[in-house]
Amino acid sequence: MRLEESEIEAPRLGEPFLLTPGPLTTSYDTKSAMLKDWGSWDGDFRQMTQLMRDQLIEMLGSGNESFDCVPMQGSGSFSVEAMLGSFVPKDGKVLVLSNGAYGQRAAKTLKYLKRDHIVLDKGDYLPPRGEEVAEILATDNDITHVVAVHCETSSGILNPIEEISLATYNAGRKLLIDSMSAFGAILVEPNKIKFEAIVSSANKCIEGVPGFGFILARKSALEAAEGNSHSLCLDLHDQWSHMNKTGQWRYTPPTHVLAAFLVALESHRKEGGVIGRGARYTKNQNALVSGMRSIGFETLLGERWLSPIIVTFFCPADPSFEFTRFYDLMKLKGFIIYPGKLTVVESFRIGCIGQMDEQIMLKVVDAARESLREMGVTDASPPSKALEERKRLQS
Repeated sequence: MRLEESEIEAPRLGEPFLLTPGPLTTSYDTKSAMLKDWGSWDGDFRQMTQLMRDQLIEMLGSGNESFDCVPMQGSGSFSVEAMLGSFVPKDGKVLVLSNGAYGQRAAKTLKYLKRDHIVLDKGDYLPPRGEEVAEILATDNDITHVVAVHCETSSGILNPIEEISLATYNAGRKLLIDSMSAFGAILVEPNKIKFEAIVSSANKCIEGVPGFGFILARKSALEAAEGNSHSLCLDLHDQWSHMNKTGQWRYTPPTHVLAAFLVALESHRKEGGVIGRGARYTKNQNALVSGMRSIGFETLLGERWLSPIIVTFFCPADPSFEFTRFYDLMKLKGFIIYPGKLTVVESFRIGCIGQMDEQIMLKVVDAARESLREMGVTDASPPSKALEERKRLQS
């Protein structure tokens, strides 16, 4: 569904739209929910916490009966570390599927946790495939867990979680999913895609504000996690058992953030849940990509792997193009874009999520066209070697 124009324009209040993978542009109602103070031990706040947990479990869809929700203070990376440190035993071994910065971050986290691991590194352009996972698991019996990033926002690639899950469980191993930037817009139903735990955060596709993440995990995995964690604060078993016993967070919760998140959850439900939210983001992406291509920009990824979350574009080869100047011009026109995070070529990213619809994305394209004109850029096409590399790798 299309958001009402009043809902789209209200978040601005003179502020630019955040074309990022989160934090993102939120609704006025979501912001307004943070104007009231809440007591972290109060019964009303405990009810708010339980409501949030219940609604997130429902969002999983079919097969959610065996899952529970554990919120965790901090940014999304806190929750990813909590997931890895709690569910991978100290004598476990992890296969990390990496095709960007967040797979690399998972591997770095495991190094800090002193958990044995290996990395399948696919570079910037390609997803890890099920057959590759199956082959590695067949040759290394010590691997206990596979870690996959659902949407790798450094490139915008949507990884094939279903085939990765199938390969993992056919080999008798367990899957942990970092769905930070996809949960809430792309279905991951446990009856169709098997996994032990999936993690996201408040400030992504549900369109809340930063302050906590959440882990949706099998109750059996939570029960088995006792004693695994390297950290008091990030111990998911302890957080889970304490919350189920008392209804309270162990330590000071982000009260205002949770209040805003409940408003965002209600908006998510009214939009049609995961399907409705994903449909709007897909329309945003289609409008953005077709518009940017019409003025000469090229996407890093081929059509098959583009996600509705964020899109990476090559920087133009034109010598008049300079990203910092382009960024500043876009900001003056009301849009904050994201710098690239690739290792091989110059790029930038534009998010499709948040309080925006396709009409806003068309304005983004107009702003990009005007910014190029002001910079004196006459050709937005990327270096030929970038296109040749994309064709070679994605053919």
